Amino acid sequence: MEPQSQASPTTRTKSASSPWAPLREAVFLSLWLATLISNVGAWMQSVGAAWLMSSLTPSPLWIALVQSAASLPIFLFALPAGALADIVSRRLLLLLSNMLSLFAALGLSISTLANHTSPSVLLAFTFAVGLGQALAGPAFQAIVSELVPQSELVAAVSLNSVGVNLARAVGPALGGLVLARWGAGINFFVNALSFLAVLLVLIRWRESTKKPVLPAERFAGAIRAGVRFLRYSPELQTLAIRTGAFVLSASALWALLPVMVSEGNRGPSAYGILLGALGAGALIGGAILPSMRRRLSLDTLVGAATAAFGIATLGSALFRSFPILIILMLLGGGGWIALVSSLNVATRMVVPTWVQARAIAVYLLVLQGGIAVGSVVWGVVATRYGVRSALICAAVALLLSVFLAFRYSLQKGEGLDYALAVEWPNPSFAHDTPKQTTPVLVTVEYEIDLLRLSEFRARMAKLELFRRRNGALQWGLFADPQSPGKYLEEYLVESWLEHQRQHQRITVSDQQLHDQIWALHIGIDPPRVIHFFAEEY
Repeated sequence: MEPQSQASPTTRTKSASSPWAPLREAVFLSLWLATLISNVGAWMQSVGAAWLMSSLTPSPLWIALVQSAASLPIFLFALPAGALADIVSRRLLLLLSNMLSLFAALGLSISTLANHTSPSVLLAFTFAVGLGQALAGPAFQAIVSELVPQSELVAAVSLNSVGVNLARAVGPALGGLVLARWGAGINFFVNALSFLAVLLVLIRWRESTKKPVLPAERFAGAIRAGVRFLRYSPELQTLAIRTGAFVLSASALWALLPVMVSEGNRGPSAYGILLGALGAGALIGGAILPSMRRRLSLDTLVGAATAAFGIATLGSALFRSFPILIILMLLGGGGWIALVSSLNVATRMVVPTWVQARAIAVYLLVLQGGIAVGSVVWGVVATRYGVRSALICAAVALLLSVFLAFRYSLQKGEGLDYALAVEWPNPSFAHDTPKQTTPVLVTVEYEIDLLRLSEFRARMAKLELFRRRNGALQWGLFADPQSPGKYLEEYLVESWLEHQRQHQRITVSDQQLHDQIWALHIGIDPPRVIHFFAEEY
């Protein structure tokens, strides 16, 4: 995974704008509008499911489990879905997953209208709808990068967030009205119909595909590659930790809001209004978010958003006045969109394109998995100590999580360029090229000035992460005791095919690090690179 000469490749120049760019952007806007309709239906279903469960059982735990059933599929299937989105047709994956959600929502509607829905049946169908959304999430998030120019990516992600929160503002209020007049079964039926809008756009869209030079990754290998990248990417780990710390506590408000409304002797319309206020607050927050990003660092913005949601959670436990609750929900919605949108964009910025869907899957896994786990935890706490006590504890945890910025700063990824560099050439061999499945051991010999050894070792520590992220199973750096300053780097790759893929995964920052290390080499010739292939007996 290294050039064969000291002359380093240069980064890819930006290609001229494609004549198909307006068409791709039109597809994005059509898909955005269809997804907005689907998200409105999803919120209508969420209102109907939560309220239906509260009418079937008074247990706060069972009611909180509705939120868990909707979020758990992301926790279980986000990473496999991300791997699929990186190796198969994203259009086909989106078609199948939305069809699954459609049939699950339709089944729940029929069951409810026939008065056959029990708490367990409600949870099962809710899980099935969530499974379809879990399979679609990484693919939909990743195609944004295909349908809009890189310069407009942040705006496109923000537009997606605005759409989600516009649906959150409209969907719950509309769901509450439908629920009050016709019952939960109609909410579920409307949600089923909403998936048709997405399916219509996907059927009409003709995905542009590029024929890969190398065979596509296998499913299991793609999952391992995603896990490996997360393991050796401190920037992605930091984003996951900060997301998880927030959402585990923030899930309390989402899960226990219907219980709080019910205990206040208010009906489904009031619940829909409060959820709508959360969405409206998110819309307002989304409108001012660009200016906040320009003025505040990412750590400061995320900290302020966390504090805002924490105050909203605390206030919902302390105040019973409905107008005050609406104001608190507006504040909480603004905090939610500021944090979720910022971390979503940040996740895309700390990974290269070859693993982007899997990285987004990790973000969604932590986000929705945290909601699923947190909903269960806060449901148990509410059952034992009361809803208001659970909300107060969650609020305190949210406010304390602000201090994570001192240990896990989101600024770590700043200054790094994850755009792909020019693909490194594969080595030439005097004899036949090895089989694609043959394991490869790569060695690189360095001669380093003794006065610059500390600099060399520091850069090699970063190089280890780079090698392992891109596919090295083992890595080591060895010093020659007979020749001070002489070092041997070696790393093992599971196959020759995987090593070729490594050559396609080099980012601009990886290339810069490589060039800095090679510049420390003082030998007459460039560092010597040798490939060893496993022998077959």
